[in-house]
Amino acid sequence: MRDAADYRAVDGLAAAVVPVRPLDGGLTAPPPLSLYAHIPWCARKCPYCDFNSHESRGDIPVARYLDALERDLERLVPQVWGREVGSIFIGGGTPSLFPAEAIDRLLTSARTLLRVSPLAEVTLEANPGSFEVARFRGYRDAGVNRLSLGIQSFDPAHLRALGRIHGRDEALAAAEAALGLFDQVNLDLMYALPGQSLDAARRDLDTAIRLAPGHLSAYHLTLEPNTPFATQPPDLPDDDLAADMQRMVEDRLGAAGYRHYETSAFARDGQTCRHNLNYWTFGDYLGIGAGAHAKLSFHDRIERQARFKHPRQYMDALLDSPEADAVAETRVLTRADRVFEFMMNALRLTEGFDPRLFEARVGLSIAAAEPGLARAERRGLLERDLANIRPSEHGRRFLNELLQGFL
Repeated sequence: MRDAADYRAVDGLAAAVVPVRPLDGGLTAPPPLSLYAHIPWCARKCPYCDFNSHESRGDIPVARYLDALERDLERLVPQVWGREVGSIFIGGGTPSLFPAEAIDRLLTSARTLLRVSPLAEVTLEANPGSFEVARFRGYRDAGVNRLSLGIQSFDPAHLRALGRIHGRDEALAAAEAALGLFDQVNLDLMYALPGQSLDAARRDLDTAIRLAPGHLSAYHLTLEPNTPFATQPPDLPDDDLAADMQRMVEDRLGAAGYRHYETSAFARDGQTCRHNLNYWTFGDYLGIGAGAHAKLSFHDRIERQARFKHPRQYMDALLDSPEADAVAETRVLTRADRVFEFMMNALRLTEGFDPRLFEARVGLSIAAAEPGLARAERRGLLERDLANIRPSEHGRRFLNELLQGFL
């Protein structure tokens, strides 16, 4: 018997499920904890990208940025004292612009300051355009055990349209090297690209399947505000063709042995991304680096933090004033915020969630979400029973429509 908590495994992620119903906000146990570190520089800013990334013009201040990351982490330690970190994700930007020695220093700092699980999943995002076998080997030796490669497409014309700095040969070489060095590899693909046909999308996917990574992410290209693609939209496939591509992706990956476990994520057994699963099950995460976000749960509240976006401002705030920090905003989630944000994450999971998980992570009875659940169920966007709440097939196709019911 496990005291107050029951545990349900989510494909390798232990999710604490506390079978109690606090009246309002009193969390009985903290959720699992992850660490996200943001490296904001890219060789070139892609025209579709709305992430906090900055083109590297001249030398990147690697040492100063690492100093700032360490100082940021030191400031966070008292808020999570004694809690174990189950995963680390180094994202960007293009973290593979940093040498292996820098990643080693960052991971050493994390292990020194935090209680990092010896079995922690440690992911690094990499761009085939900055690929070197020796560099990938250095990341592995530093403790990275999962590599996520931003392939996007294997088609030279589509790569040019997306503004990528790599070509087909670099993508194939980087993928093959990663698969030879790491037990866990994710390949990122995109579909519904400018001028893309259904056959072209199928060829991209089949190339990725032949490489046989354990995990594939397939994202529908969307036009995000404040990007060059939003101001000068390219000629994209229409909605019907994009839907055909989505169905093709799901069918072919399913036939190849990949489980569609999240809106855009497909994995073989034991290869799901534990770090992202912690996001989707409303776990906690520390966020360090320019523009990084954090979510931290306390007994009486759940907080979100956001750091300064510009790298120079972030570094200056942490390093030029001994008492300052780089937190641009701290926000305590209201009851409505907690309900919506849990659903925004958990309803991305194809298999849905146990209502007890909602209670454990949000600190409220599942009854707090009943108006939104009932509306979504009436509209055929959601299915549920006593043990599970999940999006219907229609709800998975129209996730934004499903989530509107919880606003």
